[in-house]
This record gives sequence, C-alpha cells and structure tokens, in this order.
Amino acid sequence: MDAEQVLHLLELLDREAPVEQLAQVRAGAATAIAVRIRQRLSRYHRRAAGLSALFDTASDLAGLQGTDAVLQSIVRRARMLLRTDLAYLTFNDPAAGLTSMRVTAGSTSALFQQVVLGMGEGLGGLVAQTARPYATADYAADTRFDHTTPIDEAVTDEGLVAILGVPLRLGQQVLGVLYAGDRAEREFSTEEVSLLSSLADHAAIALESARLLEDSRTAGETIRAHNEALRRAEAAHDRLTDLVLRGGDSDQIAAALASVLDGGIIVHDTGGVELARCGTPTRQQDSGLVAESARSGRAVTGAGLWVCAVLAGPELLGSITLSGREVLSDADRRLFERASVVTALLLLLQRSVAEAEDRVRGELITDLLTAPDRDQAGLLARGRRLGVDLRERHCVAVAEAADPRRLRSAAARALPVHSLLGVQGDLVVMVVGEDQPGTLAQRLAKELGDALDQPVTVGAAGPVTGPPALARAHTEAVKCLRAMVSLGQRGRGSDSAGLGFLGVLLGDPGDLSGYVRSTLGPVLDYDARRGTELVRTLRGYFACGGNLNRTKDELHVHVNTVVQRLDRVAALLGASWQEPERALEIQLALRLHEIVATTRPGPCTS
Repeated sequence: MDAEQVLHLLELLDREAPVEQLAQVRAGAATAIAVRIRQRLSRYHRRAAGLSALFDTASDLAGLQGTDAVLQSIVRRARMLLRTDLAYLTFNDPAAGLTSMRVTAGSTSALFQQVVLGMGEGLGGLVAQTARPYATADYAADTRFDHTTPIDEAVTDEGLVAILGVPLRLGQQVLGVLYAGDRAEREFSTEEVSLLSSLADHAAIALESARLLEDSRTAGETIRAHNEALRRAEAAHDRLTDLVLRGGDSDQIAAALASVLDGGIIVHDTGGVELARCGTPTRQQDSGLVAESARSGRAVTGAGLWVCAVLAGPELLGSITLSGREVLSDADRRLFERASVVTALLLLLQRSVAEAEDRVRGELITDLLTAPDRDQAGLLARGRRLGVDLRERHCVAVAEAADPRRLRSAAARALPVHSLLGVQGDLVVMVVGEDQPGTLAQRLAKELGDALDQPVTVGAAGPVTGPPALARAHTEAVKCLRAMVSLGQRGRGSDSAGLGFLGVLLGDPGDLSGYVRSTLGPVLDYDARRGTELVRTLRGYFACGGNLNRTKDELHVHVNTVVQRLDRVAALLGASWQEPERALEIQLALRLHEIVATTRPGPCTS
C-alpha cells in the first residue's frame, strides 16, 4: 500500500470529497474503508439535516394561528420532508370508534379525501388503534392489514401504493394519524419513519397549542414553554452533535447529557459493559428496561431510573441510563431520546475506526503466525507503524471463553497500548511486551474472567524476539491452553513451566534444564556445596521401587545412611516429595538431569 495514496485518501476525506472520487484512488483495503467512512458520514449529515428541518418545522408550527392553518402546515411539511406524492392526516373520534380524513396535500381523488376508517381497519386504523408506526411498500398486496372494500376502493381511486403512517400523539393520547404516500412501490427507511414520527410529535404539540389559543388566553404561556423546550432541545442537540463531529468520546457525551438533564448518566455497550459515567455511582445495566425500550423505540422508566436503548436501525448498540429524575417532562423525555441518536452516531464512528485498526492489527497477527519467515523485514516495519517493536521481548498469550466476541472486546480494553490483538479460529491471540508469561497469563485470566463474568482460560509462552520466535511461542501457548482445558482447569492462566512435568512435554525442548532446576534445584545446590550424593541416592531409591534395603545394597551404604539422606531430601523438597504426582515429577527431572549431564560438559546446576 503506497503511503502517498493513503495520505491522498485522508486529504479527500478531510475535504469531504464524493465517494466516486475516493473510489478512484487505488489503495486496496484503505480505499474501501475510506469509502465506507465517507458513506457513513454522508448518512450522518443527512440525518443532521433532517433534524434541523424538524426544528425549523416546529418553530414554524409554533407561530401559526388556528387549527386549520396548523393542519395544512403539517401535511405540506410532511410531503416536502419525505418527498412523497401526497401526505394526509386523519383525526380520531374515540366515542364513535372511527378515524376520518381531515387534511390532504397532493391528493386528487374525492373518494379518498372523504374516506372513514374504523379503529383497527386498514393501515391507518391499525396505527390509530395501536399508537405504533406502520409502513407498506405495496398496500394492496400487504396481508398484515384488515382490508375493507371502502378503504381499498379509496386507495385504488387515488392510485396510492406505498404508505407510511405514524401516530399523532400527545402524551398517552392518540389524536390521529399522519401519513406519507407514493403512487409507486417504495420501501420507507427507518430514518424516514423516525423523521415522520418526530414531525408528528412536534405537530401534536403544535395542534394542542393551536387549540389552546382558540379556547383560552392562557395558551400563550403554553406556546412560550413549548418554544423554550424546542430551543433547549435544539441547543442540546447542537452541543451533542458538535461533540461527535469534533471527535468527542463517550465520557464527554455523558457529561454534556448529565448537565442538560440535571441527572446522573451511565452509558453501557450492548454487552452491559460501562462505557462512560457522570454524576452517579456505577450500576448494572437493567436488561429488562433496555429490551422494553428497544421494542418501543422510546425511553422507559422503572425503579426510579429512565433507560433509553441506543439503536442503529434494528441493531442494539447499548443503552443510556438516567438517574435522579423520577419524572421527566415530554420535552426532556424527547431530549433524552434524541441523545440516544447522537450516542448511536458516536458509537458507530468509534466502531468504524476500531474495526479499521483492529483489521490491520489482526492481519499482522495472522501473517506473524502463518508466514513469519516470508518477509521478516516487512513484518517488523508493519509492527513499527502500529507502535509495536517486534525486535523487543514479547510474550504470546491465547485466550478462550464461551463468548469469543465479548472476550475480544474485553481483551482490547485490558491490554497495554503497544500490544497486538487478533483472532485465530475460536481463540483470541495477544502479543504483549512483558517478560513473565506465567504472570501475564494469570493476570489476563482473572481480569478477563471478571470483566465477562465467566471463566476465561489463558495459555502463554515467551518472552521471545522476532517473527519466527513469536510463531513458535504461539504454538506453545496454544498447547498450554489445550492442556489446561483437557485437565479440567478452565478459568486458569499458565505457561508451560506452570504445568509441571506436563509443561516439559508441551514446551520448548531446549529448556529441559529449566524444568530440572525448578524441580531439583535445592538438592542440586546441596550436593554442589557439600559434595554429598543426594541426587544419586534419589535415583537409586526410585530404581529400587522405594525399598530401603535394596537401595542400601545398590549404593553400598548402611540403611541408616539411606534414611538420613532421604530425610535431608524431604527437608529440601518438602514432605510431599513422595506423593505420587510429585514423585513422578522428581523421577522425570532425575532422568532429564542424567540426559542433560551426558550431553553437556559439567553438572546441570542452572
């Protein structure tokens, strides 16, 4: 990948160049990432433009006089914002159980303009009855709705095909339904549903304001309060959006929202991990309230808390919890819900950047493990660009848990900055600049297990330098992890040395003396200092099956001498040295000591 091309891509992104111009730069994966970032930013700009239009609409509506003028403005602005062939509005008559046409914009059919729907009939009747948005790309062919002859004839006479309806709601009361429709098939996006719903919310308040103006002189106070809420919401939205566009983080969003809503704020990700907190103690995410908010698309309350799901279309990205405010006005509730939209934008941007960086780091991990000898200079250079000097000493750790996706996210937060992180099959692989693989594995197993609230098994090896050695360390770390799993030691962290004699079978064959030293070190040192024969006595004792008489004959000493020497061994190695598992380790170490001694000059004392 040419660095100049990447720099050119960044310059184009900075100038907000069109996608087509970005796509002309041939920089491989970097071009694809740049195109996706530009497309995502374009969507964010479109959403911001839509929100700005909503605020303009609300300001226009607040200044209108009379119900008829309000209704005409609503349908005209709905048609303009969604760019549909027509828009219309029906009013509910709860006493009669009907909803009837009140105002249209773009309609040409007299039959359609006079249609009356029973509650629950057709798309509009269902919206009026359930207070939930509904959309159809082809109404005539859609079997979800209760089709009646008068409704179908009116829709056919108008030539209407695609319809979107949202409730015109004031508090818990549904005043009517606001529609946008096209005379051709059309899929209404989630953003369009949200946009029309927001307009309907503002319109409902404006309708109520107009009614109050007509009925009472006190309506002026209501309008001023509504305008103040709108200005406050607009200022808060601008503040939050500006934070995102300036590269703000979750902590800044939480602090701003806590200030605006005068309460405590906690932001969680979709797995319940706390991302940011301001003005409140740490608390667990209420999964029940999050699920309820995700289903309704609105903020919900329970146990003195307000919770709003952070959604990107149907995808749940996390949640925001507000404490210290048992009651929220409609304006504050909408502001809280709008904050979740801004938070979703922030999390999507952060995820895009993280995915791009993680992909680069993951690709380096893959190449290190699969082809370390192919281009060592290139691997070292790629590591340096990521802030990792592979010529320095590093340990390799591999981790396994029931949920690999959450494990990878937790590992990304637990590792030092200058580390590598990737996924190989069902294992998370980490390259960390540390010298003690056993200590590293134990720490990671505990920290990751605590973060996920489930057992995490970690195997480690090293420290080593250079790509080929890192690949070998990875193989040893995987063997170590698989051994722990086979031995029923899930949730533990260790390197080969920590597995005792089993580590000799899994670890580096060139480090046999390390195992001998860790097992027989005190006995070897005692013989070296005093010229005794404790090692020879141990070898004879095990060779004779633990029989003292046979051992004294083998060594040509008195039986009391054998007993005294074995007592000294117990003092040096501990009273458990004759227990089966420990005895097996000692016998293996004696044999390895003999082998090493015959292949090297001098005694094996290190």
